Amino acid sequence: MTYADLITLLLGLFIILYTISIIDVGKYKGIAAAFGNFLGNESVVPSKPEAKVVSGPKESLSDQLSKLIAESDYSKAIQMEESERGIVVHILDDVLFPSGQAMLNEASKNVLKQLANVIKSIPNDVRIEGHTDNTPISTPRYPSNWHLSVDRALSTAYYLINEEGLDPDKVSIVGYAEYRPRDPNDTPEARAKNRRVDLVILK
Repeated sequence: MTYADLITLLLGLFIILYTISIIDVGKYKGIAAAFGNFLGNESVVPSKPEAKVVSGPKESLSDQLSKLIAESDYSKAIQMEESERGIVVHILDDVLFPSGQAMLNEASKNVLKQLANVIKSIPNDVRIEGHTDNTPISTPRYPSNWHLSVDRALSTAYYLINEEGLDPDKVSIVGYAEYRPRDPNDTPEARAKNRRVDLVILK
């Protein structure tokens, strides 16, 4: 065998190997379909991996509450702040109650309903706090501000639990009378600010 014959044989061998290495996609799919029918219509053609759906960052609780308050009819009478205890929603008493009483008015229920929808979506405990100003009250029903502040917290909690489905295991109430003011009780404006119910979403 001459050198030229050897080169020719090697060239032919390389061509055969190259041809074998090329996969005919059409033929492969046809063979795969045939095997699929044989295996009970299970696909043997590798499928493309499904793209993962990446959701954007969820709106924070404080953002949800801020938006709700801003869009409500009582945006000037409801305030929110973040503290060491958690998120505190301050609701002035005239939004919720007639003067000197603890029965919720009808207009307040829409506000509480919207707040409840947000609170129900989280696992945190909620403390409902009643507050008054330092003007003494003395009626047959409410002999002191202690009685009024506790009854207002209780009325709010009762509504949220029984009408809006708040989990009673997450709810506690407390009345502070005039002893936890936001501002000194030395002006009518400050006293109005201190008469409130606070919803405290605990950390």
